[in-house]
Amino acid sequence: MADPKEPSDDLTVDELIEGPTRVISKGDLAALHAGNHDVSLESTTDLSALADDRTHDLTASAARVVRSRVELAQVPAPGALYRRALLGALPGLGGRRRAPQPPSVELTVTGVPVDRSHLAAYDRVCGFRLTDRLPATFPHIMGFPLALRLMTAPDFPIPLTGVVHVGNRITVHRPISADETLDFTTYAENLRPHDRGRQVDVVLVGSVGGEEVWRGVSTYLGKERTPGGGERRDRAERAPAPAASARWRVEPSVGTAYARVSGDHNPIHTSRLGARLFGFRRPIAHGMWSKARCLAALEPRLPDAYTVDVAFKLPLPLPSTVGFSSTPTGDFALHDSHGRPHLLGTLREEGRAAS
Repeated sequence: MADPKEPSDDLTVDELIEGPTRVISKGDLAALHAGNHDVSLESTTDLSALADDRTHDLTASAARVVRSRVELAQVPAPGALYRRALLGALPGLGGRRRAPQPPSVELTVTGVPVDRSHLAAYDRVCGFRLTDRLPATFPHIMGFPLALRLMTAPDFPIPLTGVVHVGNRITVHRPISADETLDFTTYAENLRPHDRGRQVDVVLVGSVGGEEVWRGVSTYLGKERTPGGGERRDRAERAPAPAASARWRVEPSVGTAYARVSGDHNPIHTSRLGARLFGFRRPIAHGMWSKARCLAALEPRLPDAYTVDVAFKLPLPLPSTVGFSSTPTGDFALHDSHGRPHLLGTLREEGRAAS
C-alpha cells in the first residue's frame, strides 16, 4: 500500500468508533500505521455516498432471529476491549476471516445505576440543562461498553479498527430519571453489502423493570476494497444549506472534555499526532457530541417520547465555527462555513407519522 498522502480536513469520515475507548500509545499507533492497516478510509469525500442517510431499525425482522443470551455481571471495562482490537489489527496478529453474519447472541447487564456527578459533567460539556432527567444520548454512554464487548468478539463480521460510525437513531419511549437503574441488552443485525464495504446495525436497548424505555441503533461501516470502488455523489447536487439560527465556536477543549465524560479517548479526537496518523490534520469532534449538542439546542422543544435520527457527514475539525439550523417539521443540521453538512438529523414525536 502506498504511503498516505498529506491529511486533509475535507475527508468525510466521522470517526473510528463511537463510545468509550482507551488512550492508545504513540508506539502502538505508529506500529499500527507502519503495518499498512489503513483506517483513514483513504480519500473518501462524502459519507453520504458511503451509507444510507438513516439507520435501519429492523425490529420486526430481529424478532424472528433466535439469539442466545449471555448475561454479564457488570458493564465491561472498555480499555481491555480496545487493546484487543488494536492487537488484532497489528501485522501477524490480525487478518482472521470474518463471519458472514452477525453473531447470534445478545449480551445483557442488569442494574446499572446513574452516577449523578457523571451526568452533571456530561450535561455541562454537551450544553444540556442540569436536571434529573437523562438526555437522550446519555444511555448511549452508559451502555456502550456492552456493545463494544459484542463488536470486539472474534466472530463479529466487521473489524473494529477502521470502522466508521455513519448513523445513529435513538428512541426515547418515556422520560428516564437519574434515580432509576437500567438494564442494557445489545445485539447486531442487518449486515448488508455496500459499494465500499459492509454495514451493520448495533442495537442497544435500555429497560427499567422489564419495560423498554430507550433504544439506540448505531450503523457502522467497515470499509473493504471492492473492484472499481463505490460511486460518489456529485457535490453540485447538494441542496443549499439552510439559514443558521445559531453559530457555535467549537474549541479544541471540546475533544478532551467530551473524552472525559464519555470515556472515548480515541486520539483522533484529543491528539494532533493521533489525528494525523489516521488521516486528519487536526483532531475532530466526537460525532455523538455533535448530536448531543444539537439536542441540547432543541431541548425546550423535545416531547416526552420521540425518535431522533442523524447521519454523520463531514468530520468537524477542532477548532471550528459551525452553523446550527432547525425547522418546525423536526429537521436539523450542522454545517460548516461553506455550507457543507457535518450532521443531518430528524426529530419526530413517537407515535406520530414522519413528516
